[in-house]
Amino acid sequence: MDPDDNVCLCFRVSLRKIRAYLRREDPPVASLISECLSAGTGCQWCVPFLKHLHAQHQRGETPDLNISPQRYTEARAGYRASGERDPGVVREATDDETTTP
Repeated sequence: MDPDDNVCLCFRVSLRKIRAYLRREDPPVASLISECLSAGTGCQWCVPFLKHLHAQHQRGETPDLNISPQRYTEARAGYRASGERDPGVVREATDDETTTP
């Protein structure tokens, strides 16, 4: 995902904004990311991804998601239609093998 791609699609909160918030505020728990322009408080699709970004920050890594914005948006549309999150998409986006040495 590129820094200007939105992680929270409801409130249009980009990865860049979330990274800046994590750097600036260093929240002790992921749920405090909701203070960053309400990320995660709409449809709640992005909550597991926000938790992942927080965990990466806590480990001293640059927060990132390993998924294309198109795939992410399509999976969210499926979630909105069914109410079910595809665990494969969460695994794909949060797979740390490509982000850690």
